[in-house]
Order: sequence, then C-alpha cells, then structure tokens
Amino acid sequence: MKPGLHIALVGNPNSGKSSLFNALTGMHQKVGNFPGVTVDKKTGQIELAAQPTTLIDLPGTYSFYPKREDEWVAYKVLMGVDPDVKSDLILLIADASNLKRNLLFCSQIIDLKIPVVLALTMNDLAAKKGIKIDIAALQDDLGIPVVAVDARKNKGLVELKNALANIIQTTRSKNQESFIDNKKLAPAAIDAFKQLYPTHSDYAALHYLMHHEAFPLDLEMQAAIEQIKIEHHFNPTKTQAQEILERYGHIQEIMKSRVVEPDPSAKKKRSEKLDNIFLHRIGGYAILLTVLFVLFQSVFWMAKFPMDGIEWIFTHLTTYLNSMLPNVWWEDLLVNGLVAGIGGIVVFVPQIMILFGLITLLEDTGYMARISFLSDKLMRKVGLNGKSVMPMISGFACAVPAIMSARNIENKKERLLTIMVTPFMSCSARLPVYTILTSLVIDQKIYFGFLSLQGLVMMGLYVMGIVMALLASSVLKWFIKIKEKSYFILELPVYRAPRWKNIATMMIQKAGIFVRDAGKVIIVISLLLWFLSSYGPSEPMKKVTDHYTQQKSLLKNTGTTANLTSAMQIEKEFRTQKLENSYAGILGKKLEPVIAPMGFDWKIGIALVTSFAAREVFVGTMATLYSVEESDNSSLREKLKAAVRPDGTPVYSLAAALSLMVFYVLAMQCMSTLAVVKRETQTWKWPTIQFFMMTGLAYMMSWLVYVVVK
Repeated sequence: MKPGLHIALVGNPNSGKSSLFNALTGMHQKVGNFPGVTVDKKTGQIELAAQPTTLIDLPGTYSFYPKREDEWVAYKVLMGVDPDVKSDLILLIADASNLKRNLLFCSQIIDLKIPVVLALTMNDLAAKKGIKIDIAALQDDLGIPVVAVDARKNKGLVELKNALANIIQTTRSKNQESFIDNKKLAPAAIDAFKQLYPTHSDYAALHYLMHHEAFPLDLEMQAAIEQIKIEHHFNPTKTQAQEILERYGHIQEIMKSRVVEPDPSAKKKRSEKLDNIFLHRIGGYAILLTVLFVLFQSVFWMAKFPMDGIEWIFTHLTTYLNSMLPNVWWEDLLVNGLVAGIGGIVVFVPQIMILFGLITLLEDTGYMARISFLSDKLMRKVGLNGKSVMPMISGFACAVPAIMSARNIENKKERLLTIMVTPFMSCSARLPVYTILTSLVIDQKIYFGFLSLQGLVMMGLYVMGIVMALLASSVLKWFIKIKEKSYFILELPVYRAPRWKNIATMMIQKAGIFVRDAGKVIIVISLLLWFLSSYGPSEPMKKVTDHYTQQKSLLKNTGTTANLTSAMQIEKEFRTQKLENSYAGILGKKLEPVIAPMGFDWKIGIALVTSFAAREVFVGTMATLYSVEESDNSSLREKLKAAVRPDGTPVYSLAAALSLMVFYVLAMQCMSTLAVVKRETQTWKWPTIQFFMMTGLAYMMSWLVYVVVK
C-alpha cells in the first residue's frame, strides 16, 4: 500500500457512494481488482491534514453479515483482516431519503470503535419526500461527525474534508460510545476472546467468533477461538438475530426523535390494496400471465408499421444503388454485402425498443418486484429462489448482464443454477429470428378482435424457454453438490406512476446499444460472408463461369428466340451455382447431412455457424446469402418465402420454420455468454457443460418438432 493515510469509503448500494468518490478524487483515480478476487477496486488521491491521503472505494454492502463475494471484500477490510488493504478511518455514506435502513450498517461500524465520519447523501430527494433530519441532534446521538453533502453540485465537500481532517488529528482513540451493549449478547465468550485480543472492541470480538474461519489466522489461533465457542455455547444465528433486533430498536428511537417523515400510511394502504389483487394466490398468477401475454402481443402489434417502413426504405435503397452504381465487384460488396446485412437487422429495432420500454415500465411501477415474490415458491421447487427471477427476466434483454447480475444471489448453488439456465431466456438477439420466421409461416389472423396468432406463437416461444430453464434447473440441482441454506428476503416497493422520460431514454439507449454492438459484428460477418459466398476454389468456380459464358453465348446466337425470361433464368442459375461452389457453399454442404434431420438446408447451416458470434447475425447472414444468389430487389421475407429445395418443396415450410425457431430457443448460440459464464464461475467446466447441454437439447427438440409437424 502507498504511504500516508488510507480512508475506506463504505455504504449501502445505490446510496451515492460512487458520485462522492468521483467528486472527492476528481481525475486522481485508479481502477484494478482486489487481490485474489474479480471485484473492482477503485482508489483515489485527496489532500487531508496537509498529507497525502488515499481514498478506497469499497463495494456496497447492507450490513456486517456478508453473503456475496464483494460484500466479503468490504467486510474483511473493515474488520482489519485484509492483508493488502488497510484503513485508518471510515467515511460512511448514508441515504438521507432512506435513513432507517442505512443506519443499521452505520451502527455496526460505530461499534467497531474505528474513527468514522458519516456523510448524508440524497438530501434533495429526502426534501422532496418531506423528510427533515435534525443533523446536529443526530450527530449527538451517534457520537460521530455527520455532514450533509451533494456530490453532484459539490455542496458540503469542504465541510466533509474538514470533518475528516479534524477526526484524523483528534480522534485516534477508541473511546466513542457503543450504539448497543454488544457484550451482553455473549458476555462469557467475548471475555474469553479478549484475553487473546485485548485491543479489539466487543463487537469485533463477536465477529471473530462468527467468521474466524474466513480470516487469515494461524491454526493455533483458529483452534483457540473454536474452543471458546464450544466452551461457552456460542450460537452465531441466535446472536445475530438478537443483535439486529436491538439495533433496530435503538434506530427506531432515533428516527422518532430526530427525523420528521410524512405519514406514509396512505401510500402503504394503497399498495397493500393493490397487493391483495396482484399477489393473490390464484389471481396473481393469472394477472402475471396476462401481463406477459400483453407484452408479447404489443411487440408485434406496435412494431408493425415502423418495421414495414424501414423494410420499404431498404428495399428502395437497394433498387436505387443497383441502378446508379456501375456493375463492378465493389458495387456487389456494398449492396449485397453491407446494405443487405445492415438492413436485415435495423428492421427489428422497433421491436427491441418496445420490448425494453415495456420491461422498464414494469420495473418503474414496482410490479417487477412482485414477479419475484410470486415466483419464489415455484423457483424453490427447481432449486432456485425468488432472487433468480430478476437475472432470468433480464435475460429477455441480454444474457451477459443478466448472468453478471446473479452475483446478488447469496446462495452459491442457486447462483450457479441461475447462471446455467438464464441463457434459455429468449434474449432480444433471438427476436429478429423469431419475427422473420413467424411472419413466413404463421398467418396474420386475429381472434376475438385483439388476439394475434403471430403474437401467440411468439409468446409460446418465450414460455418454452422459461419452461425449459425450470426443467433444466430441476435436473441440474441433483448434480451440483453445494449444500447451503437459502433465504429469500425482498422489500416490496410502493407502487409508483411510471417515469415516461426514463422509459423513453431507456428505449433509445438500448436501441443504440443494440444497433452499435450488433452492427459491428454484423458488418464484419456480412463482409466476410460476402467474400466467402462470392469466391471459392478456382477450378469449380472456373467451370461455373465458363458454363455461364457458354449459355449466354448460345442465347445471344439464337437471335429472335432469345427473351428476357431465359436471360434471367440463366443469370439465376449462374448465381446459384456460384454460391454452391463458393467457400461458404462448401461449408454449408458439409454441414447439411448433420442438420438435414431437423429440416434445415445448407444455407441455414451457414447461418447457424455465423450466428454463434451473435444470434441476430442469422438474419444478416440470410440477407447476404440470398442477395448474392438473387439479383432482384425484393425484401428478405419475400426471398425466403420463395426459396425452394431441389425437389421443388419450400425450404421454409411450417415444420422447418418451427424446428428452426425451437433450435434458437434452446441452443447456446452466443460466444459472449459462454465467455461471461467462464468469468463468473472461474472455470471452463460450467460453460462447456452449458454449451453441450443446450445444443444437444436444441438438436433433439428441433428434430422432434420437425418429425411431428411434417
């Protein structure tokens, strides 16, 4: 560690900690990892008491009872047992608009008898809620300096630095008063422990007794502490429960005398009445299914007109470019490679925006938390719990951040199971595949004036992913041998009106990310695929070209019998033969025997390979392949609908299209997801199992669907 003072910045998640860290350190920051773990470590330099001071931003945590890896990092630093990171004092952040919950962690730090300064953030939000805090009286009750700050407006930062400097100069002793009487929780065990560590506070002694196995102590000391626990019948669970009750009792007294809050009973009563409906043991599930049904119906219904408009634009752009540009290789590359690939994915942006907008709407109103609550009972039957629902629902957008969000699941087995099954959720990258295949083989029928058949099929695909995820989890739970108790505690937020500006911003941001991230991959793959589809081994390609030249010459020599239809037929045969003999065609033909039982042809085989980079590339691949083969300017949907096999049967029959949709529901077609699973599990074992499990299941189910429907 650097010489000088070291201040640990701690607080609950989402309490404004990062904003304050940035305001205090400015550009003097470094980002790395804590030794031995993948948790981010942010440090920054500030000047305090005329000496260099390092501010260490510790991961957010709610209390001194860690469950997740990042919480353990913060806990070990605060307990002084981290061999690499030490702190001389604590800068604690508390959200003024949610002070009661934040004071639990604050009270525990006070009882460690470490010099601490409390910074109150979110004061503007507290004021909007009608919350008034007597800061001077709160400071007297807690026995530590309390400063109100607004990091975004740089308010209170000078006062905060002065408070830190004063505590450095004057408060290096451990004489601050305890928040609760910790010793009475386990008097005999604490006295025995303090014979080993006389300088530790009573509260620190409790935590050594609870978690000494996780601390870097020698074997002799570990055995001595374990013996104290046995001799004095120390019960960690009972002690923790008693401690939390006493702390909240004292916190309640402080809140009554030092904090003025508006009467929340009206909002709570309204939320309770709504929960009686939305969380009903029967009606709640019916409402949930209705919400999901409306969500997927809306994705089709609301996106129809903008999608038709975008498709019209790209069709006319292709026609214009073909008519204006010379007939050279780079024109073919631009029109049939680049424009076709981009057009094949941009058309689905409206559906992506609508999906994200509706998911954000559910989060904003508070209903998303109710989905977790409703799902907990079902989740436990398959080895998960209610907290698994949030990553799985996030998987409807993208599996990568969804898998990373599983870090919030404390139980290791449930976390691993969630990571393993989340890719079954149909992410937004699958949406273009579902949409184009559904529009090809499912009629645009409307039942009862509002039920779209295409929307019902779309919902069925999403439900299939959910069902398969639950079935996979119920099987995997017997093979993942981690025995750990699981708890599900969820604070249900009050129902709120949606923030429409927030929803609009989220839709625009997510659409931009989708186009930008998918666009990079699609452009590269489209250009590469154009090359592989346009060129091949010299000898076969020369035969195709010579045959085409000969046919054109014969047609020209026939004179009056020559007609436009014959010329177009020769041109189409030439393009088809050229594609089949290209590098892409050779690869597809080699794959065809393997995928033929599922009803797929060699072009679909190429798309399956390229879409492993990103699932949405499937549509761009088909757009490039059919643009290379077909010289007309019809839309991709029209080209796919007209595609036939050598025997004249349609390539995209109902059986083949449903089989392909099922394959994309179940297959692991995403290298980014496998990479993040490896990062989160720290081994290639689980992503390898995940890949073969999902791909094998996809193959079997696709074959079954094709055989049954055919």
